[in-house]
Parts: sequence; structure tokens; C-alpha cells
Amino acid sequence: MSKTVTLTIDGQTLTVPAGYSIWEAAHQVGINIPNLCHHPALRPEGSCRVCVVKVKGARNLSASCVTKVAEGMEVSTHTPEVLAVRKNIVELLLANHPRDCLSCARSGNCELQKIASDMGIRKIPYNYNRPPMKKDEGNPSITRDPAKCILCGRCVRMCSEVQGIGVYGFTWRGINSRVSPAFDLPLDKATCTYCGQCAKVCPTGAITIHNDTDKVWAALRDPEKIVMVQTAPSVRVGLSEALGGKPGDIVTGKMVAALRQLGFDKVFDTNWSADLTIMEEGTEFIHRLKDGGVMPMITSCSPGWVNYMEMFYPELIPHFSTAKSPQAMFGTMLKTYYAQKMNIDPAKIVSVSIMPCTAKKAECALPSMMGEGGAPDVDVALTVREMVRMIRASHVSVDTLVEEPLDTPLGFGTGAGVIFGATGGVMEAAVRSAYYLVTGKNPDADFFTDVRGLDGWKEAVADIDGTKVRVAVAHGLGNAERLLDAIRDGRVSYDFVEVMACPGGCAGGGGQPIHDGCELAAERGQVLWGLDANAEIRFSHENPDVQACYSEFLGAPLSPLAEELLHTDHHAWTMPNEGTC
Repeated sequence: MSKTVTLTIDGQTLTVPAGYSIWEAAHQVGINIPNLCHHPALRPEGSCRVCVVKVKGARNLSASCVTKVAEGMEVSTHTPEVLAVRKNIVELLLANHPRDCLSCARSGNCELQKIASDMGIRKIPYNYNRPPMKKDEGNPSITRDPAKCILCGRCVRMCSEVQGIGVYGFTWRGINSRVSPAFDLPLDKATCTYCGQCAKVCPTGAITIHNDTDKVWAALRDPEKIVMVQTAPSVRVGLSEALGGKPGDIVTGKMVAALRQLGFDKVFDTNWSADLTIMEEGTEFIHRLKDGGVMPMITSCSPGWVNYMEMFYPELIPHFSTAKSPQAMFGTMLKTYYAQKMNIDPAKIVSVSIMPCTAKKAECALPSMMGEGGAPDVDVALTVREMVRMIRASHVSVDTLVEEPLDTPLGFGTGAGVIFGATGGVMEAAVRSAYYLVTGKNPDADFFTDVRGLDGWKEAVADIDGTKVRVAVAHGLGNAERLLDAIRDGRVSYDFVEVMACPGGCAGGGGQPIHDGCELAAERGQVLWGLDANAEIRFSHENPDVQACYSEFLGAPLSPLAEELLHTDHHAWTMPNEGTC
């Protein structure tokens, strides 16, 4: 049993594990201490000082997020002195913060704005004297506005501690202090993977998602365009919470109705192309396993992960599956197979995706993801947060909408497709179908569940008709680094590896809703596993619309046409920073 500590906070006696901070102890009993630099996913730093409290006997006020509890400690969180100091700290932050809240992308969901409102700050007694700072808008995924940075360091810690990249650091001093990439490079010239985790933890509008909603509005208003949208698996478990519902509420039918009200001509499901991905990737894996191909084979569904490996482990690129991501596969099939089947001119199609991922935006712009005539397979990728803004801008009341079905034939996905949104889901879906591809029969759908859970690096052995397949799953780029180093150095040996750039997989993607220092990837992932468990069909190879696509158009997995449309040469990718360092 772990050692405990008994202390008093605001007259309330409580017992907590030793090693807790005052902030954690207070939070456990429902005492709210405001903060701006603290985040449960990151190492506490105590840089903002908004969370100061009075500890009896201490000479000065203490930052509650970094001050450990002690036996008999007496803490006061809301004395007049404490409240006055906190208010003054926030006033100082506001003094050097732009006054454009009404037009800011984080308006209404800004932690600084909320704290200022809670404190009743209506006037700022200090003059603005921060020097002009240029916005960084040169990449397709992330926008940086250094003028709105409050130097909390969350993005620095997320990028360094969790993702293991270290794009950001503190530069300059005094009033010129800022957070930026090395040498003040723009993100498209730095070693940024576009995972967007920095934007998720930023408490203000200093780091936001590149806004592409204007492009979609323009397409929706163009009578010559047919605008079609695909929605990723984890979107359906992130949308509700962003619109005031409970986290994990499944609102697929209402989401479809809302998108149709916005003007989309067709609403499809990326789960369909997730199943298609399994057919291609699973077949590729079996061929490599039987024919002595490059092993381990590594999944390539996460573009942030692909970006990472391209930059930091180029020698391991041959291990990548050549299969495109589900987003890219869907875009390709929409403008070829579907257009042909429905007798639609592909030039009239505007292909939109709604993704939990910010790196999907960058993926759309890759030359290798262009179709006939150089047109992108996916014209615009929106995040969940952008879709929410569009719904709100149109005053669509999701609560009152009647559920509507997805369009066919690209709107049906299996339970295996659904779990792509959770870490380990791609691996589990692939192993299910790999078993069938080898044996000609289905296993129990839950015969292989060892890669579920949020351990950063999981490994297991899948028994496929007597063949032992060694697999590994990692999520978050910091965990991926440890895994790749071990593979490269020969310390571990696997046959099949799944990596997702974002902690928790797509359920924790950089484009998912933001909740004031809270992360809901685990809860969203559990809902996706539940959807799979209750699905009518749980094997990708049994998706009837995928089977029809092969019989009517592609022929078979890894056919010449499938290779042309659904696979890519990762060596051909050009990274944004290539040639700049």
C-alpha cells in the first residue's frame, strides 16, 4: 500500500497519496484552483503562477501545481491575498495579449479568456508594450500567432516530453520572449510532423488549426460542384462533446443530417476505406511474410507518423506498408470507382474529409496524393473543430435533428473499420483478416485483443493457424522513437508494427475537441471498441461494398489497378524541411 499524507485545504481534511501536488489534492475533493500552464498529460512546471495558494508557515505564496503535499500541511486557496495576486498575474498576461477575442479561433474555448471572466476582470490597468510578432501561416496544418503566446510552455513540453521531437523552445528575453522553433524557423521549415498536439494543449489562440472552412463554404455555394464528404471513425465519438453533449455519445445519424443541412451532396464513411485498407495492407503483409519481404512491416495509416519516420528514420522506410491511408484511399476511389459507377465527371467532385487529425491536411497536398491531371484526391481536409464551427455558423440544432443514414455504396463500414480510431485498432483489424486470408475461415472476432489499452508500447503474439506472428503497437511519437530505436538496433524483433502519431490514436488526434486541460482519448477509444463489439459485421473482408468494389473495379487486392490507385512510394515524399538544414 502506498504511503499517504493527511492535510487540510480550505478547512477540509483529506488524505491523499504521498507525492501528490497541492493542485492534485484539491482537485480530488472538488476544490478548483485555476491554472494556465498545468496540464495532466504534461510534467508540472509552475511557470504561469496563476495557481498560487497560501501554505501556512511558508514565506511566500506557493504554486500549487509543483508544491508537494506534506503531513499536516494547511492550505488556503481563496484568501483575499491569494485572489488579489492571481488577479494581478492574469491582468499582466492580458496586458500583453492582443484584444481580438471576438475574431480569435479560440474565442469561447480559451482558458485565458475563461479565467479572466471568472475573476471578473473588466479593465486592464497596464499598457500593451509587446513588440510586433509575425504570424506563421505557411504550412497547411497549423497556424502560429506568437503575439497570443502567454509563455506557459505547454507546447514545448508536449512536443519534447510526449512526442519526443522538440520543435519548440523559449527564445529571446524579457519583453521579447517567445516560443518558436529553432532559429525562429516557420513550421514548414522545421522538423514538425503536423500532429497538432501542440494546438490541443495551447490554452489560448497562439497555436491553432489552419482554417479551411472558407474553401468548403465556397464549394458548397458553387452550383457546378458536387461536394461529397467522408467522416473518420473517431469523429462520431468526438462531435457530441463539442456541441454540449456527453463525451462518447454516438451521434452518427445526427452528424449525417447536420452535414446534409450544411449542403453536402453525399455523406460517406471513412470506415469503408478503412476496410479497404485492411484488404490491401493485410494482403501485403501475408505476401511479405510468405515471400521473405522486408520485415517488420509497419502500418502507414497515420500521416503524422509517416512524416516523423521520413524525417528521423529514413533508413526504415522500406518497412512501411505501401498502402495509402484510409483518407487517401477514399479520395482516390471517390474520383475513380464511384465517379465511374455513378457516371459523374470527376472534375465536378469536391472531395472533403472530416478528420480528427491535423496532419491529414498536409497529406492532401502531397504530390503522391494527386490523381489524374494533378488534382488532389482529397481537396480539403477539415478537423472535428472546423466541422463544429461550420455547424454553429449555420445555426443547425443537432439536438433536434432526425437521424439520417450514410450514403451508399461508400457509406458502410465494419466493426474492424471503426476501431481504426483507437490505438491498436488497425493491428487488431488486420490480424482478423490476415487469419482469414491465410486459412480461408474466420476466427472468433475477439480472438486477438492483446494490443488494446493505452500502454505506450504494447507487444503480443498472434497465432494464425499455427504461425506465430509477433506484433507491436505504439502511440505517441515519443513511444514510437523508443520502439524504432529498439528495432533498428536489433534489440527486438517483430513481424508487424502499428504506430499512431497521437497519444491514444485518432481518438486523441490534434483536431479533436479541446476541453480545458482534459484529455478524453481513452473514453472515446472505449466507445469505438464498443461499437465494434455490437457491429453486425466485424471483419473487413466481409464488407459487401468493399467486395463489390473489387469485383466491379479493382479486381483483387494488390492487382495492378489497386497498386496504381491505393499504394504509394514513401521514398517519393518530400518533407517540408528537406534541404533547409
